[in-house]
Amino acid sequence: MLRTVIPRRSSPDGRGGIRHPGGSLGTRRSGVPRGDGLLVGMTVVLLLVVTLPLAAEPPAFDVLVRGGTVYDGSGGPPRRADVGLRGDRIEAVGDLAGAAGGAVIDAAGLVVAPGFVNMLSWAAEDLLADPRSQSDIRQGVTTEIFGEGESNGPWSEPMKLRRRAMQGDFRYDIAWTTLGEFLRLLERRGVAPNVASFVGTGTIREHVVGLDAGRPTPAQLDAMRDLVRREMEDGALGIGSSLIYAPDAFNTVEDLVELARVAARHRGTYITHMRSEGDRLLEAVDETLRVAREAGIPAEIYHLKAAGEANWPKLEQAIEKVETARGEGLRITADMYTYTAGASGFDACLPPWSREGGWGRVFERIRDGETRARMLREMREPSLAWESLCRLTGSPQRMTLVAFRNEALKPLTGRTLAEVAAARGRSAEETILDLVLEDESRIGVVFFLMSEENVRRQIRLPWVSFGSDAGSMAPEGVFLKSSTHPRAYGNFARLLGRYVRDERLVPLEEAIRRLTSMPAEHLGLERRGRLVPGHFADLVVFDPAEVADPATFESPQQFALGVRHVLVNGVPVLRDGAFTGALPGRALRGRGALPRHQGGPPP
Repeated sequence: MLRTVIPRRSSPDGRGGIRHPGGSLGTRRSGVPRGDGLLVGMTVVLLLVVTLPLAAEPPAFDVLVRGGTVYDGSGGPPRRADVGLRGDRIEAVGDLAGAAGGAVIDAAGLVVAPGFVNMLSWAAEDLLADPRSQSDIRQGVTTEIFGEGESNGPWSEPMKLRRRAMQGDFRYDIAWTTLGEFLRLLERRGVAPNVASFVGTGTIREHVVGLDAGRPTPAQLDAMRDLVRREMEDGALGIGSSLIYAPDAFNTVEDLVELARVAARHRGTYITHMRSEGDRLLEAVDETLRVAREAGIPAEIYHLKAAGEANWPKLEQAIEKVETARGEGLRITADMYTYTAGASGFDACLPPWSREGGWGRVFERIRDGETRARMLREMREPSLAWESLCRLTGSPQRMTLVAFRNEALKPLTGRTLAEVAAARGRSAEETILDLVLEDESRIGVVFFLMSEENVRRQIRLPWVSFGSDAGSMAPEGVFLKSSTHPRAYGNFARLLGRYVRDERLVPLEEAIRRLTSMPAEHLGLERRGRLVPGHFADLVVFDPAEVADPATFESPQQFALGVRHVLVNGVPVLRDGAFTGALPGRALRGRGALPRHQGGPPP
């Protein structure tokens, strides 16, 4: 039987078919057929019959991924299937043997999965320097989530000045004011991954209260709530805190509850670097649960850990608290990185009062003999009232210096604090203050804090997702001016290679669920995180036998191995292991976002 196929075309009213001025073809407004219209219509049909193929063609896809083992992100078992993409969406998953594709990717012997979500990314500045996001793209990351305590907006003019003054190896203009504006700026400029962000409670506090300690006044708290509301309406995912760093450390739990209530009304999430991950870990978990209960909001713990050897046994109690709360109906989750060392700066070793007023005041206090002596005394004998990463690390030999602003200090990159202190003939604490003053920065430091046993325990937890807590870079250009933590290049590949394939801590399908659908659903990223028809086509294709993380603490800037292809919104950004040049990433918005408005006054 011969069949004539007339393709449907999209029309301005959203319906298929061919539209003509004045209504349907061959019909007056009165509904009486017109002879000339009927003749024209018959002519068009005859022409189509003559010119179109006499048999239906198989469906065509823009991209066809053939023959892979598909893990759809649900945590269910894999299956051999083809994946057809049309535009920015997944069109079909199954046996597409008869289909044609504009581009065909051979995935035989490879895993095909949804693109990974980096739950804790510091790639925002890196994407301004290099939009390719290579260290993460080459691990299969297609979405970067920002906003741990500090976010790229809302920024006042004084805040912009302070940030320009503290820029490091890469210097840039600040051409935005709100967080939403920043994310849209990245999208307009072009970036390889999708981007989304929480609004930082430290940023909100600095905008309204400033950099000093103390509770906000009722009027200031109203202004803080209003800023959260505006950013939530413009697409923020929720609020993110980082409670060991100033000025976020000056926010009380009552302040956090008030801001979280606003985020909850806009279907957001509260995510937190807790006030303690060491000596007061359990109390900090309780504080997080209190915010979730009182604000009625889902909550997530950033980079779950028990820091400091004396605190390693506390992890089980922390897990028990979270699982009890989950059993009571609270939506509590966590994320982690897959290493026993973290990375931060020496500001995490200074008493909170010394950080009031910002970095200019810190430098003044270090220069003042009496104040410096007080700082040294409290650094050597810190109280339980504040968290010192230096004390939790336990030894200056377990702190590696990785990032300086001052060119004269860059030769110290890669050396331990113990080595530098010995070379200078100073104590570790004196060396910290000297270096901070000489570099006029916090200095990037790797702190060895956690146990391997605890890392493995956390990987097994079904409510834990993954975040690098690092930037996304490449071993070239401006990124070679400083070192980094290997998690920037290997966090996700390390999970899939070492812990899933080699040590079999969790099945591959479960690891992929926690890299994809779990964080996407938790954050409310619509139609992301699953490899099913109708979802956005963020895909990673990798070799499960080869995926690995060659990056080390001694040589961190090495790309991960085993990822062959990555697509973002249906566009290949990595093909056969090579970057394609495409920058199809988008600014993703939270569940509480209002329809995007044009213009309007900034907060």
